[in-house]
Amino acid sequence: MEPITHFLTGACLGRAGLNRKTALATATLTLAAEAPDIDVLGRFGGPVFGFAHHRGFTHSFLAIPLVAALVVLVIYGVWRARGRKVKDPNLPPRWGVLFLYACLAGLSHILLDFTNNYGVRPFWPLSERWFSWDIVFIVEPVLLIILLAGLILPSFGALINEEIGVRRRGPKGRLAATLALIGVIAVWIVRDFEHRRAIAALQARSYRGAEPTRVSAYPYWFNPFLWSGVVETRDFFAVMSVDSLTPEVDPDDRVVIRAKPEETPVTLAAKKTYLGRAYLDWAKYPITETEELSPPQRGYVVRFHDLRYEYAGRAGSRPLSSGVVLDEKLNPVTQFFGLRPSQLGAIENDRGGTP
Repeated sequence: MEPITHFLTGACLGRAGLNRKTALATATLTLAAEAPDIDVLGRFGGPVFGFAHHRGFTHSFLAIPLVAALVVLVIYGVWRARGRKVKDPNLPPRWGVLFLYACLAGLSHILLDFTNNYGVRPFWPLSERWFSWDIVFIVEPVLLIILLAGLILPSFGALINEEIGVRRRGPKGRLAATLALIGVIAVWIVRDFEHRRAIAALQARSYRGAEPTRVSAYPYWFNPFLWSGVVETRDFFAVMSVDSLTPEVDPDDRVVIRAKPEETPVTLAAKKTYLGRAYLDWAKYPITETEELSPPQRGYVVRFHDLRYEYAGRAGSRPLSSGVVLDEKLNPVTQFFGLRPSQLGAIENDRGGTP
């Protein structure tokens, strides 16, 4: 998920009652809920290196205690720098409990990232296998609204209580934050049910006379009943929209057919590169497209993209696409991410790209 959802989840975990056990609980949980995304620093090694290591070690079960310890160390440093001040002198920080809270928040991060279709590698480095639930979009407005309400609404209640002269002891907002977390789980339950209906609808039909060997459904933004269906048959892939409320699959004339690319020495060379290995390890429905460079350049461009992100009826650039430029001897010249065809000339002239 995007960072805001992670931050809000950590804050709601604190407000739901964990902040009654130790000082600095909400701050620790909020920071730890987003901390695994520290792997974005890998982008300083280049986009290919950053992609290969994104949602890797820091998003694994093995790394949770290490990342949690780092978060607690940061919180401890801030606490010392502020003169060891806390809101409630009768509730001092309990560092062992805060460490456990940070581990809990780290688990929440892995769980949230698991729910979308990018996936996580929780067993890294023991296993490089990706897991994804595919039920919510990476930016989910419904979850954002629920979590924000759980944190903001208690402030209005506090103002009302102040106006009528009612004072309550202890941290505020426990009920609202708890309901927000329950609301998130309810959204997951609804989305999972609709996802299963979409999968069943895709499996129940044939595609141009061919039976499906594998089907998947990926969420659209906001609409819980609209899914992008991807079907694999023996000879081709099919991409279409699915309405799980009905449930109905797009008619044949609106289904996008993608023939399975022929394997050639060029595509094999591209797949053996650092980018090719990382991309194919992550992609679920990878497609390769090969283009021969125009004279006076000699060589090939092999583009990779994943049909998970080729939503039916949506034109434009393909998210998370990438590619490799090979010379005439099939040696890699440049590896790139998100390149549009109009930008290719710059790469053709750059013979010193990322190896």
